Amino acid sequence: MAPAPSIPKAAFWMALSIASFLAMSVAGRATTAELNVFQVLELRSVIGLLILLPLVMMSGGFAAMRTERPLAHLARNIVHYSGQAAWLYALTLIPLAVLISIEFTTPIWTAILAVSFLGEKLSRPRLAAIVLGLIGVVIIVRPGLGSMNLGELIVLGAAVCFGTSVVLVKSLTRTDSVVSIIFWMLIIQSVLGLAPALYEWRNPPLELWPWIVVIAFTGMSSHFCMARALTHADATLISPMDFLRVPLSALIGWLLYHEQIDVFTAGGALLILTGNLLNLQRKAPQPAEIAAS
Repeated sequence: MAPAPSIPKAAFWMALSIASFLAMSVAGRATTAELNVFQVLELRSVIGLLILLPLVMMSGGFAAMRTERPLAHLARNIVHYSGQAAWLYALTLIPLAVLISIEFTTPIWTAILAVSFLGEKLSRPRLAAIVLGLIGVVIIVRPGLGSMNLGELIVLGAAVCFGTSVVLVKSLTRTDSVVSIIFWMLIIQSVLGLAPALYEWRNPPLELWPWIVVIAFTGMSSHFCMARALTHADATLISPMDFLRVPLSALIGWLLYHEQIDVFTAGGALLILTGNLLNLQRKAPQPAEIAAS
């Protein structure tokens, strides 16, 4: 039985997901400075699977991980792996705040696909959150003031992949447990990335291993928490919450990498926060709406 819709619970799990994504951004920059992207992704998946195993055992063991939708898992993870590889590569090319800002064209694709394939309704508060968030992103990036470079185009492609992935995860939560979804993510992506990882493999230096463990844990926890959030709310509600990563990433970039926060970043962040407040303060779903969803 699916959990009852709950905006507070969805917001709680999304807060944990956002924290995990931010930690993964920092760990990703540290690891990709010395290792190739595919090796980082492979280490993330394999170590993440080891971290997840106790939770698998607590959830009924490997028998409980069986799924009747293997093709949906495969499709989701091919799309997500492609987006993650593009995202990590772009992380080596452009500032963190710019990368995260462009990534947040994702809610456009999420909303369009969720409405088209999941039958979700795009309410006015959700639409306002998306529009305000995207205006905020445009203000931060200011694409008209200069041509987009390769890193920015790569992130744009990653955003399409992530939007597709979110919709597929929402669909999977209707039939499969969250632990099962993450389990198959780590299994499938370990297999997908093995060959490209081995092609340019190098032994990580000892001082890099703490960062590798961080990216492995957060790579698992970020998706676990997002999948839990999606069990409590629609993808069109969850996705705009994730806009909060834009101002938070700008803050981390300023604190850790001395990337400047200008008036455009501050103004864009304010619009993003306003959109999220509108989104979170909407009325709780009525029983008829729940039955229809």
